[in-house]
Amino acid sequence: MVRNVASTCWECASKCGSLISVEDDGRVSRIVPNTKSPVSKGAFCVKGMRALPEWTYHPDRLTHPMRRAGERGSGRWERISWDDALDEMADRMAAIRGRYGALALVGAVSGAAFSRGPIMALLMRSIGSPNWMINQDLCGGCRAVSDRLTGLAMTNGEDIEAAACILVVGRNPMAADPVQWMAIKRAKARGASVIVIDPFRTSAADIADLWLQPKPGTDAAIAMAMMQQLIAAGRHDADFVTRWCTGFDALAERVAPFTAEHAAALTGVPAADIVKAAALYAAGPSVFVSGHGIDAASNGVQTFRAFHCLVAISGNLDRAGGNRRAKRPAGFTTCMDLLHDPRFRLPKKIELQTIGAAQYPLWAGPAGWQTACHNKSVLDAILTSVPYPVRGMYVSGVNIAVMYPDTRRTLEALRSLDFLCVAAHTMTPTAAVADIVLPKTTTLEEEEVDVSQTGACVTYTAPASTRIGEVRCDMEIAAGLMARMRDRGALTAELLPWTSQADLIRFLIGDAEIDQAALRRDGFFEFPYELGNFSAQTFKTPSGKIELYSSTLADLGLDPLPDYVRPLYERAAGSASAEFPLVLQTGQREKTYHHSRFREQNWARKVSPDPTIRIHPETAAKLGLADGAWVVVETEAGPAPCRLVAEITDRTAPGVVTTGIGWWRPEAASPEFAALDININAALTYAGPMDPMSGSVDTRALPCRLLVA
Repeated sequence: MVRNVASTCWECASKCGSLISVEDDGRVSRIVPNTKSPVSKGAFCVKGMRALPEWTYHPDRLTHPMRRAGERGSGRWERISWDDALDEMADRMAAIRGRYGALALVGAVSGAAFSRGPIMALLMRSIGSPNWMINQDLCGGCRAVSDRLTGLAMTNGEDIEAAACILVVGRNPMAADPVQWMAIKRAKARGASVIVIDPFRTSAADIADLWLQPKPGTDAAIAMAMMQQLIAAGRHDADFVTRWCTGFDALAERVAPFTAEHAAALTGVPAADIVKAAALYAAGPSVFVSGHGIDAASNGVQTFRAFHCLVAISGNLDRAGGNRRAKRPAGFTTCMDLLHDPRFRLPKKIELQTIGAAQYPLWAGPAGWQTACHNKSVLDAILTSVPYPVRGMYVSGVNIAVMYPDTRRTLEALRSLDFLCVAAHTMTPTAAVADIVLPKTTTLEEEEVDVSQTGACVTYTAPASTRIGEVRCDMEIAAGLMARMRDRGALTAELLPWTSQADLIRFLIGDAEIDQAALRRDGFFEFPYELGNFSAQTFKTPSGKIELYSSTLADLGLDPLPDYVRPLYERAAGSASAEFPLVLQTGQREKTYHHSRFREQNWARKVSPDPTIRIHPETAAKLGLADGAWVVVETEAGPAPCRLVAEITDRTAPGVVTTGIGWWRPEAASPEFAALDININAALTYAGPMDPMSGSVDTRALPCRLLVA
């Protein structure tokens, strides 16, 4: 008899509600959208419906622990028991800790939005190391640092349903977020205005009332000009600014030179379109929908600061049809709360030694957004022992060899470690160079609770599927390692007190007034919230207000006001060089893949068999490139070329080429699995320049050239 389970997909931040059909043998046979979900309202993507089951039941899935049986990367493995795997892991990590100190051990996960993040962080802290890595310097980090500095607390709170104007910047919701995309189409149908700012003509641009196509990396100039327009015309929300903001006069002075004409000269967008965009946005209520197109760049935080200040001075914060602030039921603890909870922290003198904290204190260490390391600095420490040696690493659920820029150097660092353990679902380029590989659960086998700002509800992910083989979840792995490190006298503190995921979930729910039976039955539980309650839900800034002028940045000697910072390709000589005449954009989303995941699935490969690079017909004609031909891609500062397939399209601008990330081929030769050949990160540098606030490196708006393969 088929059992139906209500759940929430947490493959990405969209958190779509799902209904899962489970057969008598415990296998998931079907996943469909849950139309009752207040988060997704029936939206869902093919990855949640098809990729997750195929990932779970794929014949190449890792189902038991393995130990390297030959040279690192040789592809020779022997099956071992969980006890043997965890014992060896503990022995080798304790040995590194004893020889070099606890700081020589580092953890790595994809992020901290779900429980795997704090589990890793608290595990490493218990061992005595503040060092753990996340991917957010390349994915959402600039947005988060800006949000924190400004005090908005509005990430993922887009109230598209009630908006009169939707401002979409650097985001392709059709591919990245089905919830947003369906909401935008509904809003458009009822008469809302849609403004899209993007160098690439996305599906959102196709339906937009106004599409602004700036030169890559120049988006901040448009935001500065829109603020100038609002302030000059007196169309900003003066009452809101007076009551809840600080630094308005300084901001007004900063944006005064950014007339529409000046911004047009910087961006290539007609001045009249910038004026129209400002007028539509000012009419409101308006919602700002942002994406990675303005993130992961050395000017990323300043770009987001400009748009975040626009949200603030227009009064579109925490109002119907604007950007809602993050809400939660009283008594509920989020995963981000765990990271900053004093009960689970190391002494500040140790946290200040987090790799990258000295250079990027707003990112790494005790004052950092997620307290994590600066990833590039960790790779440097592995290879140079500066600021101190890093000799052991535990990686869980993230394919850093593919996702970090400069793939060769990342692999070199991983290979040089004294010990590397990787928990993964399938054999990846990261796992292939490990000493121990552990089989991880997928999202269909895991339990999770979280808060969604889109629906203002607590979401529940049910462990619907019977587990395959000997797989274990992050908490079970961490608890097993903790026990063994404790036996070896290799713990500094007991900062991960739970031994099961159920224990952690009980802690997170706490004493919140949540009907847990309804939560598990429906996959969600809505909670009441109040908009605009700024006196009760205060701004977590030094001034206690929204900081248009950031006192934190001023204290650090950084620019306290938002500004336009020229993109990398314009900084040296004012334009792309003759040798590298094109501008490369990365991060193009696909419906089939999520970053580096699902590359082993045949259905996805049929839809998207090869990595493509989008080239305008004029550009292709000048270079003699044919549609479907393999081309060589080189960046000006990159360590090596890579190969991609040309896709000729007028959706990208002349002189601008656009591609995606995360490519590798599971069937190719181990251990690289073609990641050095067809992965754009193999052609990118991780050396800088870097955003002074987030430490993010430029992964787009890069000088490049194309050659016939």
